[in-house]
Amino acid sequence: MAAVPSQIIPDLPIIRTRREGEQRATFFELFFDLVYVFAVTQLSHHLLNDLGWSGAAEAAFMLVALYWAWNYTTWMTNWFDPDTVPVRLVLIFVMLASLLMAVAIPEGFGEQALLFACAYSGLQIGRNAFVVGVTPRGQFNQNFRQILAWSLLSAPLWVAGGIVDAEGLRWVLWLGALGLDLAAPLVTYWLPGIGGTPMSQWQIEGAHFGERFQLFVIIVLGESVVLAGATASETGLSVAVVAALLLALLSSTALWWLYFDQVAGTVLKRIRAASAEERGQIGRDIYTYLHLPLVAGIVLVAVGDELVIAHPTDDLHDAGALVALGGLVLFLGGLMACAARLGQPQSLPRAVAVVALLAAVPLASGTDGLVVSGLLTALLVVLVVAEQLRGTA
Repeated sequence: MAAVPSQIIPDLPIIRTRREGEQRATFFELFFDLVYVFAVTQLSHHLLNDLGWSGAAEAAFMLVALYWAWNYTTWMTNWFDPDTVPVRLVLIFVMLASLLMAVAIPEGFGEQALLFACAYSGLQIGRNAFVVGVTPRGQFNQNFRQILAWSLLSAPLWVAGGIVDAEGLRWVLWLGALGLDLAAPLVTYWLPGIGGTPMSQWQIEGAHFGERFQLFVIIVLGESVVLAGATASETGLSVAVVAALLLALLSSTALWWLYFDQVAGTVLKRIRAASAEERGQIGRDIYTYLHLPLVAGIVLVAVGDELVIAHPTDDLHDAGALVALGGLVLFLGGLMACAARLGQPQSLPRAVAVVALLAAVPLASGTDGLVVSGLLTALLVVLVVAEQLRGTA
């Protein structure tokens, strides 16, 4: 990787040392991720407890907010060294706020709405304010002043949404707040009279940055295994339950294979070969945005597996079919979006699978969960084999 220009990244004791070779995630970053293991579990349980349109909308919204908090922190630790005391203290603050967000999830649109909103806004503002406060004036500091300004812009909407009692008004306020947060990187944190922050200044250390997002995918996959195992243990290990549990593990393994065999290494190679401007753009597009459908898809697949394990011989019904098949559609769509962003040719088997899954939702709703799970697992295995053959062709 090319050296990072010193005029952009300040030379401070708390900044990561740009040594020869690639950087890796630190043990403290792995410890930091534990809070998000709990958060993803909370989201899965919230959706399971309210498997309707409103529950799905709430779970999706809170997933994006949690991911956005984790994502921004990952950008920060790409530059700041978590093995230094000041950075660790900031990360502990973010962990505490993230834990409060996770605890609030079951009532995140009810009695704990204000807690969820304040925890999210507080961690975003606090972390960005830290960077502005500890770095000298210059391009890097200006970037974070603009990032902080956008965090401050959305904060009143978050807090107001947590205070109001009317659910409809809360949705309006929170969608506006999250919309601002999601749009900020796309407009490069543009401010009147200042402009945006050039992508050449969003320089990332590719190996560390990619590894952190790969680890988040592992977190979500791990949560799916835990959820499946816990459900099987509670339900009782009948032949049907054991079969459903094994199918869930096989499907999680196939998801892992498809992601790490087709996306993880390819993105890293592209970042290594990219210019400074392109590295920032790839990091923003692939990781900040296009990993969201991948993560959401895995969560939905895990919820679908739990439904089948708990009731293997029952029909999935509409909600279960949408969760189980829709999760795979989201995941495969995320893979296809990443390939498109990297300029790779699209995989025909993936495209056919997406169309087939969408068409099969009405049929799956009236079919035993175990049968549907077996067919979906078989589909994933076929996709893995097809991608392997395509890669060796």
